[in-house]
Amino acid sequence: MNEELRSPELTLHDTSATTIPQVGFGTFQIPADRTQQAVEQALEIGYRHIDTAAAYYNEEAVGAALKATGMAGKVFVATKLRNCDQGYDQALIAFEESRRKLGVDVIDMYLIHWPMPRIDAYRQTWKALLKLRDEGAIHVAGVSNFLPEHLEALKQDSGELPAVNQIELHPSYSQPAVREYCAANGIAVEAWSPLGHGGDMNAEPVLAAAAAHGVPPAQVVLRWHTQSGRIIIPKSSHSERMRANLASASFDLTAEELAAIDALHTEAGRIGADPVTYVQSQSWADQKARGNV
Repeated sequence: MNEELRSPELTLHDTSATTIPQVGFGTFQIPADRTQQAVEQALEIGYRHIDTAAAYYNEEAVGAALKATGMAGKVFVATKLRNCDQGYDQALIAFEESRRKLGVDVIDMYLIHWPMPRIDAYRQTWKALLKLRDEGAIHVAGVSNFLPEHLEALKQDSGELPAVNQIELHPSYSQPAVREYCAANGIAVEAWSPLGHGGDMNAEPVLAAAAAHGVPPAQVVLRWHTQSGRIIIPKSSHSERMRANLASASFDLTAEELAAIDALHTEAGRIGADPVTYVQSQSWADQKARGNV
């Protein structure tokens, strides 16, 4: 096993001050029949944080990789609740299914995948996650794709905010308002699609920093995230890219380089769904129809 490649760690502002590897391995859109091999490879390279979701339909394969490598219970594992499983009782049932598939006694981090405000079940769902946390079934209760108004609703309803908010975040769409709210309230930001769809790696500030540091543009973007205190879950099925992603914290960008990349944000840069209007069920048929599984 490669003992040299390791992610820096971030301490969360939760009830137990949990630490999380900042560079995790994402599994979105990795087919279930290839997920076990990819996760085993990631663990061999040195990843100690694996991100999945019930809606990815590969939790069982992640669990198989953890079992095959003897790493179940030894690495940080995060999964997410499907939209169609929202609600207090439904969330508790869905959690047990995820725990069974992953083959772990405790899930390190459990997230509500989307707020779905039109359905308006996320506040009751959040109470279920707090119950699971208080019972020790999960270490970290968090959310994904929540905007400040959704986070405020959780705070007003339960008195507690999530430790982590996983959101779409890359140079051309860095969500400064959400990040500002999270920073002011002790919520760690985790970036999904941290490299965007590749276009950000051709931006002039990224290319200039890559040339200055002698690294690939992708490493510049990933270091922009981690140096700014964010968690990232880049995905790749190619071993060399996996290694490069995990090694991205091995250099520091200058303050000027960070600011130049920050300035690439535009409200038109979103590539994913709008949390205000997104209401897809995330059932298998829905995900299959949209090409996500």
